[in-house]
Amino acid sequence: MTIIAAADGSALGNPGPAGWAWYIDADRWRCGGWSRGTNNQGELTAVLDLLRQTAHSDEPLHVLCDSQYVINSITTWMPGWKRKGWKKRDGKPVLNVEIMKALDEAMRGRSVTFEWVKGHAGHELNEKADALANGAAQAHASKGAPRPGPGFPGATAVGAGEDPTAPPTADGSARPAAATPSTEPDLFSMDDDEVARASVDLVVDLERSLLTDAVRTDRAALESLLHPEWRHVCSRGEVWSLADRLAAAEGAAPEKAGFDLIEARELTADAVLLLWRGPGVDGTVLRSSVWVRSGGDWRQAFQQGTREA
Repeated sequence: MTIIAAADGSALGNPGPAGWAWYIDADRWRCGGWSRGTNNQGELTAVLDLLRQTAHSDEPLHVLCDSQYVINSITTWMPGWKRKGWKKRDGKPVLNVEIMKALDEAMRGRSVTFEWVKGHAGHELNEKADALANGAAQAHASKGAPRPGPGFPGATAVGAGEDPTAPPTADGSARPAAATPSTEPDLFSMDDDEVARASVDLVVDLERSLLTDAVRTDRAALESLLHPEWRHVCSRGEVWSLADRLAAAEGAAPEKAGFDLIEARELTADAVLLLWRGPGVDGTVLRSSVWVRSGGDWRQAFQQGTREA
């Protein structure tokens, strides 16, 4: 029988007090967190801990996740990162690389599938995981610690207060975190400039994912990456809404992808502007995209295309 679990993360301030959680049922769930981390680190860690907790089980695992970043990282981007020595296409180090490496290790030999679910939309398992992750973040904001939960029967894995990227020791016990003077793992000790760069890098990766045929033709994937009030002004002067874009996804023909980044700039802590060049129907098109962060997730809110002279 397949194990079905929801995994989620939460951050108050992003970065700020952060939490992670996975939930199967009332008897099988876990959560944890840190006094400083990001929403994406929480999302990734929830999946990592779930994989480790269920590692001894022969049953397939189906993970429900409301983060396309997490799903794309594990199922689409990771093989390319590994081939490039855990570097991205632009040569920059992969964001959250230690968690990514740990996820890669935990996925080996496992039968694991992922499904995107819309967050805060009444999905029972997702709502449970979200509440636990948020509760863990709130606990750390209050200088406390969350109740970690029962975990998965028969599992020995990293505890809620320990480094989630550290593999178990030879005897199966959890390895303590390698701490900085503030007792936080180095991974979660970014300064404000590093956080800004990380946000911009993530948005660039998400923009690229929108150009892939796998995402372009998938209504659920598009809905997770485009803002509900999304608008697109194409190079022919037409204005598209989200409903128009979703309708066009079905039966869309493959397109030649191209992404020549000109500029990526943080406008505010929750808004990023991208300027890039790519192929169009009648030649090269210059595009500008505005991404906004809401509820911890980045979504494209606006895009405009202009034919290059």
